[in-house]
Amino acid sequence: MESRIRIFTGHFGSGKTEISINYAIKLRNEGKKVCIADLDIVNPYFCTRDEKEYLEDLGIRVIATPKEMANAELGTIPLETLAVFNDKSYDVVLDVGGDDQGAVALGQYNRYFKMEDYDMYFVINTTRPFTKDVEGILEYIRDIEAASRLKIKYLVNNSNLSYETTIDDILNGQKIVEEVSRITNIPIRFTAVREDLVEEVKDKIQNEIFPIKIFMLPPWRKYLDE
Repeated sequence: MESRIRIFTGHFGSGKTEISINYAIKLRNEGKKVCIADLDIVNPYFCTRDEKEYLEDLGIRVIATPKEMANAELGTIPLETLAVFNDKSYDVVLDVGGDDQGAVALGQYNRYFKMEDYDMYFVINTTRPFTKDVEGILEYIRDIEAASRLKIKYLVNNSNLSYETTIDDILNGQKIVEEVSRITNIPIRFTAVREDLVEEVKDKIQNEIFPIKIFMLPPWRKYLDE
C-alpha cells in the first residue's frame, strides 16, 4: 500500500519535476485530495511553481515560493510546507531539488518522517552525464540518502531526451536501472514514458509503465507550439 507522502528526488535533469506533476494529477484523477509542494531549493527554472495555475484549476493545492520571488528566495522552503504533515487529509507529492544539496531541504522535516511512513522515489535519467552508468547512480543514491537522512524506497526509470527521446533511450536506461535495482535491492516502481511512446514500449518492459505528459518545455519549444 502506498504511503500518504511521496517524495520525488534525483539528480539535476532527472525529470523529477515532470514525474511529480504527473503523479499529482494521477492521484487527483483517482479522486484524492492532493497537495504538491515545490521544495526545489537548487533550480529556479523548470519548477512545479511554473504550473501552479494549471494544477490549482484541477483542484490540486500547490505549495511553492511565489514565482516572482523564486530567484530572490532561492534556498528557502515555503512556510506552508508544514501543512503537508499536519493536515493528513491530503495525499502529498514533494518535488525535491536535485542532488544532495537539494535533499538537505528534507532534513529539517526528519522528525515528521519518523512519525509517519513515506515513499521516497529516486528518479533516474541515464541520458544525463552523471547518471549514465551504474556507478554514477549508486553514488548519487548514497549522497541523497545521507543528505536527506531518509531512505529511498523505489527507483524510477525516466531515461529521456524530452521530445528527442527514442525507444532505445528508454530500453537502454531500463537495463541500467535494473542493474542498480539488483545491486541495491531497491525495486523499480515504474518506468516513465512519454504518452505518445507508450504503445511502442508496453510489451518490452516488464514493470509498470507510467505515461507522462511533458510540462517543462523550454521557451523555444513553447514558442513553436503556440
